Amino acid sequence: MDPLQKLYQLFLLVLVSFVAWLIFPFFSPLILILVISFLLTSIFLQPVDYLEGYVKSRTLGVLVVLGTSMTMCILFIGSFFTNFGYQIKTFTDKVQKDNFITAVENLSLKIKSLLPDFLNNLIPESDKIILIAKNFMVQIFQNILILLGSAGNFVFVTFMVLVFTIILLIEYHDFKRSLVKFIPNKFLEIGLRTIYNIEQQISKYLRGQILAASSVAILSIIGLFILNKVGANITLIFFIGLIAGLANLIPMVGPFIGMIPAILIAVMNNIGNESALAHYIFNVIPSPFFILDIILMFIVVQQIDNNFITPLIVGESVGLHPMVVMIVLIIGGTLIGPLGMLFAIPTAGVLKVLLREIIFISKNSHLL
Repeated sequence: MDPLQKLYQLFLLVLVSFVAWLIFPFFSPLILILVISFLLTSIFLQPVDYLEGYVKSRTLGVLVVLGTSMTMCILFIGSFFTNFGYQIKTFTDKVQKDNFITAVENLSLKIKSLLPDFLNNLIPESDKIILIAKNFMVQIFQNILILLGSAGNFVFVTFMVLVFTIILLIEYHDFKRSLVKFIPNKFLEIGLRTIYNIEQQISKYLRGQILAASSVAILSIIGLFILNKVGANITLIFFIGLIAGLANLIPMVGPFIGMIPAILIAVMNNIGNESALAHYIFNVIPSPFFILDIILMFIVVQQIDNNFITPLIVGESVGLHPMVVMIVLIIGGTLIGPLGMLFAIPTAGVLKVLLREIIFISKNSHLL
């Protein structure tokens, strides 16, 4: 190929990439809806195909699978907000009691006694801690109001995702056949192989991640239950375990997100409890309110997941180097936020398949 032509193609590629970057913010909501719909389709495709063989109606199979999943999600969300609201009310009542001030003062003195003298100035006085706690409660309520205020947009996006997912599930095989018709005959074999590899890449990754997340959720629930047996007084165990499992879907970042609700609830429930304040892990290391116990438990769960569960279930499902994983996570988080981090890995896997096929075509174009 002429060097000038190569330079022209490179310039064209850079120009197209720049234009795509400029218009991406305008189309990002639609792209996000399509990506989520496609991933949900990959998750539910096999159950729908299996159910279709029994009910002899693909539409009915789609409605049954999605209806069951939506019902479970609605019940979970409703139960979570009910229990979380009760948790907030209980803590608010505790903050308003006089003995809460004494409990906070004891906590401040306990922390200062455990730290070296040069770090004691970093610990605020008890009245400041009380103010921080009250501001924390106000912040929680403000965030809830903001969440409720954006509920309209969330409902719209959820509705559109549901519509696209239903259409994709019902018409999936027809879409696939229509796509194949547009592939030129000399690229037919490569096109079919690319479609198959993309399907396998995404479905294998998603199934593995869901199984791994379920394992983390179960192990976290068991670990929190064991901590309660020794007096940790952690409520919402089931929901915290599910949050830990769902957070685990975000590689490398999720494990740190999962332990935060457990620590917050442990502190909220145990403020004023002298035995919890004076707790020692293994009777050696001070662990007020079982904070270190919770951190250690989640570290153990993550080590089990990283060294045993994920290698067996997920394996090298996308075959990306850890450095590449970190880069695509940063890019996904920058562009779309947490959802971008969640979808970054499968998207990178699809791009890897496409790039591999493009390289194969460019190297063997003379044989086609």
